Amino acid sequence: MKERIYWLCWQTIMPGSARRIWQLYKAFGSLKAAWEASDKEIQSLVGTNSRAAEALLKARSCLDPIREIDELNKIGAEYITYKDPNYPENLKSVYDPPPVLFVLGKILPVDKLAVALVGARKASSYGLAVAQKLAGELAKVGITVVSGMARGIDSASHKGSLLAQGRTVAVLGSGLNVVYPRENRKLLEEISSSGAVITEFPLGSKPEAWHFPMRNRVISGLTRATVVVEAAQKSGALITADFALEQGREVMAVPGSIGSPLSRGPHQLIKQGAKLVENVQDILEELGITSLFPEENTHQKMKIKLNKSEDSVLKIVTLEPIHFDEIVYKSNLPAQQVLSTLMLLELKGLIRQLPGRYYASSEVG
Repeated sequence: MKERIYWLCWQTIMPGSARRIWQLYKAFGSLKAAWEASDKEIQSLVGTNSRAAEALLKARSCLDPIREIDELNKIGAEYITYKDPNYPENLKSVYDPPPVLFVLGKILPVDKLAVALVGARKASSYGLAVAQKLAGELAKVGITVVSGMARGIDSASHKGSLLAQGRTVAVLGSGLNVVYPRENRKLLEEISSSGAVITEFPLGSKPEAWHFPMRNRVISGLTRATVVVEAAQKSGALITADFALEQGREVMAVPGSIGSPLSRGPHQLIKQGAKLVENVQDILEELGITSLFPEENTHQKMKIKLNKSEDSVLKIVTLEPIHFDEIVYKSNLPAQQVLSTLMLLELKGLIRQLPGRYYASSEVG
């Protein structure tokens, strides 16, 4: 068998164990030599009496690499080794990079210019709107948006890029054929058709808790910067930010309401020196690529004509949900006029109605 297939073999029986695979590579000079090494040689490296050594040797004797390749082919996937020319360049420079990536879709050279957008699973309407807007604007200037396809901010980021017809890459904490969360099956298909879905975990791998820190290091490693939109003080998004700092990448954060627990993570990062992000220009400036951004103001309401009452009400409705009664009070307009104005603004796509007679803007900035 060719050398390349032995990378697949070790990744399949030692998922999420990049450091150990690299130890084997260094000890034997190649992963082919490691695969062909005697049981005694393997035991001497991982421990003669360890259960891990026994499990490893058993897995090695049972694995059929051709079957693994056939299973990948069945779902239209492939595997990429660290030695392959299409292995992501940004990821090569991180400590103990995944020796093998399993991929649905295509990783392209343009993905070197990538930004991660991450945040809370139980995000607010404000956070979802910000993530989707930032992702769309990054996509429009040719920047690949990377996230983890989780609920909340991750999904909103992928959707924002797709709506803008840009490239997005999803990094999973499971096998390619194990969709998590389940409701994101269609999203996975959309991402893989125009971008890429990747993981270091082989087919059939379940989304176990310990997989996600591993996934987070890949998210940050693929990108030039990580932007945290909403996150609690102890969250996966902050773990991703920590990995980004360790990898020498930029860390940025979107501020939120001081009364929201989801603002504590981003505010903590800002206090520690992370770039405060109010709009996409802030991200581009931090990366030194402002020349990519169109000179016109992308936050203009697409030159939609507004009458006086629409303009007045729109200035009151922001990304923070506001109750109908408060809009009436602040606008100093009759309640019926405010109601009809809100309906018109919603039809024009400028605001969204939320449960409980609350309203929020559809635009960032």
